[in-house]
Amino acid sequence: MGELDGKCAVITGAGSGLAKAATRVFVREGAKVLAIDISGREKETAAELGDAVVPFRADVSREDDVVAMFAAALSEFGRVDAVLNIAGVGTGEPVADVTMAEYDRVMDVNLRGVLLGTKHGIRAMIPTGGGALINYSSTRGLNASPRGVSVYAATKAGIISFTKSAAVEYGLQGIRANAICPGFIETELSRGVAERFPELVETVPMRRPGRPEEVAELAAFLASDRSSFINGAIIPIDGGHIARLA
Repeated sequence: MGELDGKCAVITGAGSGLAKAATRVFVREGAKVLAIDISGREKETAAELGDAVVPFRADVSREDDVVAMFAAALSEFGRVDAVLNIAGVGTGEPVADVTMAEYDRVMDVNLRGVLLGTKHGIRAMIPTGGGALINYSSTRGLNASPRGVSVYAATKAGIISFTKSAAVEYGLQGIRANAICPGFIETELSRGVAERFPELVETVPMRRPGRPEEVAELAAFLASDRSSFINGAIIPIDGGHIARLA
């Protein structure tokens, strides 16, 4: 018996990385999942994980697409119990070099996308008594980095603030909103980074990058009834990285 038996989730970015790992863990724990991606790889995730996953293509920065994806979830499952806003993009420009094109691109996906997923997720969950909003931020939303991720960091800080607002505004209606802040996690995109930049690993007290499944286990707990009094929490999952003074 899984801790998410009978629950239905919407997970964005589910074609790869952290979101695909979350989809895998949610299915293992008994949930049904509407797997969202813009790339087409959501179909690969569904093919790999079976009938519990329904693929749906959407651009999370477009409100019409977000409305459609929640309509699809309600049509397929009859309810939505958890929303994981994970889809995001990165940037590598320091503050003095930020272009407005890059600003718009990153803000649209990372912050607008989470705003829309949160907004319409709340609307979908309230009629059935509420549910869990789990927004993926980053340790970059908590502390600065010298690596030129200023706009990315700003979006992740915005996600934290926005999640707290949702927790306070909708707690009475059964909505629990929490944010996960992953640190250095080795995904398809970052594979090999530890070998190329060993100094990154040296800043992690556990001396290794995290695994996507480790983040997914936290998300599954936050979506479960076992976390019923956790609301408005901002939870780093980084091997102790931001606990360091230097």
